[in-house]
Amino acid sequence: MAAVGGLADDRALLGRTSTAERVSDILRTRIAEGFFPPGTRLSEDSIGGALGVSRNTLREAFRLLTHERLLEHQLNRGVFVRVLTVEDVEDIYRARRLVECAVVRGLGAPPFALDGIAGAVADGLRAAAEKKWKGVSTANIHFHRELVALAGSARMDELMRTVFAELRLAFHVVDDPRGLHQPYLERNQRILDTLRKGDAAHAERLLADYLQDSLAGLLEVYRRRVGADG
Repeated sequence: MAAVGGLADDRALLGRTSTAERVSDILRTRIAEGFFPPGTRLSEDSIGGALGVSRNTLREAFRLLTHERLLEHQLNRGVFVRVLTVEDVEDIYRARRLVECAVVRGLGAPPFALDGIAGAVADGLRAAAEKKWKGVSTANIHFHRELVALAGSARMDELMRTVFAELRLAFHVVDDPRGLHQPYLERNQRILDTLRKGDAAHAERLLADYLQDSLAGLLEVYRRRVGADG
């Protein structure tokens, strides 16, 4: 019981950590939306003042997002939103192929729970009709998150949440979001239709080709904007 009693000394950490996690959620969303583009230096004074949090809380939030590879600390310069290298992008897609294709391969017997995927497809088509290309990007990310969710694994969902958040850093560097994302709306629909037919093996082949083409297209424009050295 003495060990348990000692936990009282850590009580103050609960509030601070909880606040830091909430701050990191806010910043993660802002980074995902492009409010803080890659390469942006994050000012402790400005952000701390705007959110009304202490410097220690903000630094803990920065630490959490650095662990997620969304931020990086540069010695004597401060904290910056990461600019991914070409190698980073390739590694992200390597992880995507390993996880997403494995999820579809392991689906088992149909019918599959496809409401979330269908909703993401509809959101993408709606955003494209309204020429909201960042909305199309968001819908595409949701499509793949819902695909991973078919595995029913909270751990896998959390893993891929961070992968997709990091992927958005690459998307924000691209200067033609329509050209990058619009072609995949039809392919999202094709994968959905194939899963509705219960053909997971064909859906996996479509997905593997999709990811290969998506990587090639992203790297083509990414190299022009960032370069091989990041």
